[in-house]
Amino acid sequence: METKTINQDYVASFSSQLGEPDWLKNLRLDALAKAEDLPMPRPDKTKIDKWNFTEFKEHTVESSQVQSLNDLHEDVKALIDADSSTNNLYVQLNNTPAYTSLADDLKAQGVILTDIHTAAKEYSDLLQKYFMKDGVKVDEHRLTALHAALFNGGVFVYVPKNVEVAEPIHAVFVHDNADTTLFNHVIVVAEDNSSVTYVENYISTVETDSAVFNIVSEVFANTNARVTYGAVDTLASGITTYVNRRGVAGRDAKIEWALGLMNDGDTISENVTNLIGDGSYGDTKSVVVGRGEQKQNFTTKVVHFGKHSEGYILKHGVMKDSASSIFNGIGKIEHGASKSNAEQESRVLMLSEKARGDANPILLIDEDDVTAGHAASVGRVDPIQLYYLMSRGITKTEAERLVIHGFLAPVVKELPIEGVKKQLVEVIERKVQ
Repeated sequence: METKTINQDYVASFSSQLGEPDWLKNLRLDALAKAEDLPMPRPDKTKIDKWNFTEFKEHTVESSQVQSLNDLHEDVKALIDADSSTNNLYVQLNNTPAYTSLADDLKAQGVILTDIHTAAKEYSDLLQKYFMKDGVKVDEHRLTALHAALFNGGVFVYVPKNVEVAEPIHAVFVHDNADTTLFNHVIVVAEDNSSVTYVENYISTVETDSAVFNIVSEVFANTNARVTYGAVDTLASGITTYVNRRGVAGRDAKIEWALGLMNDGDTISENVTNLIGDGSYGDTKSVVVGRGEQKQNFTTKVVHFGKHSEGYILKHGVMKDSASSIFNGIGKIEHGASKSNAEQESRVLMLSEKARGDANPILLIDEDDVTAGHAASVGRVDPIQLYYLMSRGITKTEAERLVIHGFLAPVVKELPIEGVKKQLVEVIERKVQ
């Protein structure tokens, strides 16, 4: 495969073409220099040394903006049409911002919804305050450094103090060019006493032999703010994906995640919520379906720094064919985070003899006056449940389908946009049939 040559000259030229401020251009160049010496991440129990995270044909491609949502691919339109509102919507085709719409009343209150490159030019100081500083760090490992150097798409959502965004903000990232990669960066900021629901879709409408996606999301819920973050990832089997979603919660703030992780390719996923402030709250619900021969590793972590903080992890996964997945759940209570509570539950259902799922619950407690608990299970479809359903005249295939949907329902029902929830159900149906 002919691969794109990435060096300091290329990155400097790319940044200049985008008209980026000096601080961002320098950050990119520094990150690329660091990437050479930084190690790769080491996800527990998953060898990724032979996975392709760095070779791709094109770093960017030109896609057209759309004049109407009717110009989009049918699969994308179905996503959006099912939603009751398109007022607060961002659509990106490959690396190109294709459609942006924000309700006038939100604009009047200072809410920002724009692509990440426009944010760098028009809201430079604001972006600099949040970009890869207190969330995901540039030098965590080679993949975060490469992301900082090469990010080529993404969205910036900003909600000022005391503003409540009633309708969800919906971002759709469409991959419809087999040759390109995506280093996508998402930032969602909710200032003091504000609230927002943000939901994103990653969707492939083409197949590809070998593509690389490197995705970073940073979520900031400041004092007494609330962010609900939903996502459904449905990238094609030829895409190797690294995705890092990180949340930072201030005093009495809430960050709630509802994640449908449905990629068909090899995937490494990190989801970390840092409960910095006293009284902060984090809740992560994830649902996963693996099929074919894909390998996946999902690490969900909640770190308690503030007193009286609460962290919850719920993960349900279904593995079929020869797919294998590792589910790492980590609840960490730092010294000083007294009166905190860390709870987690991971359940994996295997549908075939060759499918593999590992659930690893981990509690790291450095404080005495806390509560914590975990539960984990890995197994096959309960024959008693199947027998009960079949005794009511339901076929074995239909009975298995009902059991699987019931098993995944605790996460699916939490997605805040009906159209996206419907899509997730359809994806699950397709993957487990």
